[in-house]
Amino acid sequence: MCSTFSLSAKPCAGAHNGKFLHSKSLVTRARAGVFTVPKRLSRQAFPQLLKQGIPHTDLEVHEIVERQSQANVLGKQDTCRKSEFHPMFLEGAYGRCRNICAEYAKTFYLGTLLMTEERQKAIWAIYVWCRRTDELVDGPNAVHMSTAVLDRWEERLQDIFDGFPYDMLDAALTDTISKFSLDIKPFRDMIEGMRMDTRKFRYDNFQELYMYCYYVAGTVGLMSVPVMGIAAESSVSALSIYNAALYLGIGNQLTNILRDVGEDALRGRVYLPQDELAQFGLCDKDVFARKVTDEWRELMKEQITRARFYFNLAEEGASQLEKASRWPVWSSLLIYRKILDAIEDNDYDNFTKRAFVGRTKKLFTLPLAYSKAQPMSSMIFQ
Repeated sequence: MCSTFSLSAKPCAGAHNGKFLHSKSLVTRARAGVFTVPKRLSRQAFPQLLKQGIPHTDLEVHEIVERQSQANVLGKQDTCRKSEFHPMFLEGAYGRCRNICAEYAKTFYLGTLLMTEERQKAIWAIYVWCRRTDELVDGPNAVHMSTAVLDRWEERLQDIFDGFPYDMLDAALTDTISKFSLDIKPFRDMIEGMRMDTRKFRYDNFQELYMYCYYVAGTVGLMSVPVMGIAAESSVSALSIYNAALYLGIGNQLTNILRDVGEDALRGRVYLPQDELAQFGLCDKDVFARKVTDEWRELMKEQITRARFYFNLAEEGASQLEKASRWPVWSSLLIYRKILDAIEDNDYDNFTKRAFVGRTKKLFTLPLAYSKAQPMSSMIFQ
């Protein structure tokens, strides 16, 4: 076990395989910090972890909702809007997005198959843009990552929203934006999350991790609400539903972090908050040792409890979406949270065992998701 340790940063690389890149390597260093922790804690001494993140007012979610609502009104008034692209070109663009989603996000893709055709295409286009953005820092060309790459990618995003896509995959998103009047801020915030991944390699506390989870996953929820649609009969505010979508992204990312602890450790990354490791008598050295101990199990139990907390918050919004969107959203939510069950089934060994949900379990989840999608209830949001 660890009593005192120093944080040593390891550069986190990334890249993008687009034609426009003229990049150079980025070498960064994380600020060193020292944490002192007790050598061992008794079972009774293990604390409950903080669940609340940061106020969503700081993330300007309310402003996003207002702009989105105004854009939807204007979009409905503009009945003459037509796509600027040839139908066959768009069919090919969305087809490529579908193939990428099916190959790299099988659970997510399964959920999209329950959507209407128009929503399927939009979600595929959003997914592909998010994936390409993530590959800027985690892709095969990671050694070419630079701040200039992300700056150029953000300029390219603006071009997409202005109706000037760079390639076929960008064109699919441009078409989606024209149909659903998406707001650009969540997309820009995701790029900011990639910037964070190039300069920040440890998270001191949950507030810092929450901000990262918002940037890289909570934003996806905000992007998706306009596509999913809010039920006309919903009695809760649009802001509450956007917050629930953000919480689903937070829950998903916390689950990703717990599932991928071992893989991240091999790359010198530790996303678990440093102060929480210390509370359980652990440190980076224990993560890199990849050994499951009683202290590790107790920490994982608390981490899983927190992830489920955010899935529970997300449930409060899933039933407020348009009827055609509820089943796929509920399916994705229930299937994804089963990854947490798989970690428990592996006796909290997320160092050497990959937690996953088998196809049979996914299929058995669909009826339950369908039943949850049926009632339209009014709930109080936190």
